[in-house]
Amino acid sequence: MSRLSRVADKGVELVLRWLRVLRDDLWTWRTDPLPPSVWLRWVPHGFVCLAAFGVLLGDADQLDDHGGFDGGTAFLIALAEAGAMVLALWRPLPAWWLSLATTVVGAMAVRARMVPGAYEFTWPWTSAGLIAHLFVLLLLALRVRTRVSVEALALTALVTYAVQGLIGGRNYLPTGQLAVTLFAVVVVLGTALRGRREARAELVQQTTLTAEERARRTLLEERSRIARELHDVVAHHMSVISIQAQVAPHLVQDPTDELKENLAGIRQNAVEALTELRRVLDVLRSEHPAADEREDVSGTSGTAPHAPQPTLDRLRALVENTRAAGLTVTTGITGERRPLPPGVELSAYRIVQEALSNVLRHAPGATAHVALAYHPHELRVEVVNTRPTREAPPSPGAGHGLLGMRERAVMLGGDLTARPWAGGYKVSARLPVGSRPGAAAGPTLHSKDGTA
Repeated sequence: MSRLSRVADKGVELVLRWLRVLRDDLWTWRTDPLPPSVWLRWVPHGFVCLAAFGVLLGDADQLDDHGGFDGGTAFLIALAEAGAMVLALWRPLPAWWLSLATTVVGAMAVRARMVPGAYEFTWPWTSAGLIAHLFVLLLLALRVRTRVSVEALALTALVTYAVQGLIGGRNYLPTGQLAVTLFAVVVVLGTALRGRREARAELVQQTTLTAEERARRTLLEERSRIARELHDVVAHHMSVISIQAQVAPHLVQDPTDELKENLAGIRQNAVEALTELRRVLDVLRSEHPAADEREDVSGTSGTAPHAPQPTLDRLRALVENTRAAGLTVTTGITGERRPLPPGVELSAYRIVQEALSNVLRHAPGATAHVALAYHPHELRVEVVNTRPTREAPPSPGAGHGLLGMRERAVMLGGDLTARPWAGGYKVSARLPVGSRPGAAAGPTLHSKDGTA
């Protein structure tokens, strides 16, 4: 008995689980609108509404003339059948319930009016009701999972069998077998069309992903090639320059202090260039360089492998280094000097660095002035140089420096202008910053004597 009891309990549990699945699948009021056709747009919706109007007229006429109903009752049943078709365009499951329930109510009402010898009524599915339910099941199968469509078909067949086979009637033309067969056909058709649509959508998605992956792989290969070239050629030459500058003083008898200072500056520049080159190589070899660059600018990465990113605290060293290269540079800082977000500090430093490099390259003999203006909500950076005193040698640059400066400013929400100015050139940048009360790092400075 205990074994039979366990089997019975397991059977009850399976039945309850199946009923819960049916409830979750079919007992819902969720919206699932029929999308417009790719080529015909809203024509399918109009066709369904037109067919619903035909069902309304045909079902009302049949129920009124041969079903024994008065005009009002026949119209209400026909209206429910037609309404289910229109509702299926947006809510297919509730429309299926409405169509099935209306058919059962109409079949029971017709059965009560059946008399021997009278007109043989098509029962339990009227002609118009059958067409309406075919539309509803097709629209249902086009948008829900196959399991839900099969469940709806099975319950429709079960209800049809119960009404016609178990309850039955008198003097009628049976339509149950034909109806279930047609319902199965439209469910299979709708499921196939839905599967085809999903397969095409998945194919398009896979094609898009494949193209994106191919482009990404090509980009990674190109970046790797550039990184190899930089490492094998540029890094090698910079290392040689650094070593030669370190060894050179020992190859000359009694080198002057000026020569030692210049060679030390050359070596220091080479070392810093190598450090920056290593950082660029890390970005090139990274799988997500854009994210890495954003982290560097925002100051949130904190993972610089070789050296911290430069800030405006190193502006004095930058200016001194530029002076050592032969350019006369003065600086001026106005406003309340304070710590700024790391991205603003880095971008301001890089803009000044690139602008001074451009003066060295393109304006020999000129003098330069670097001005920083601290405002409550922005930092203004300005680098102005005078007219060059001699012709600049040919430069292999391609104008990437100005583009890089402008991109840094735009990335922070600011802007940058570069234009001729009084015979020389002027670079002016505006970098927005958030006001940070109490974050001042020092008093207001007004320097015009060449000190930062």
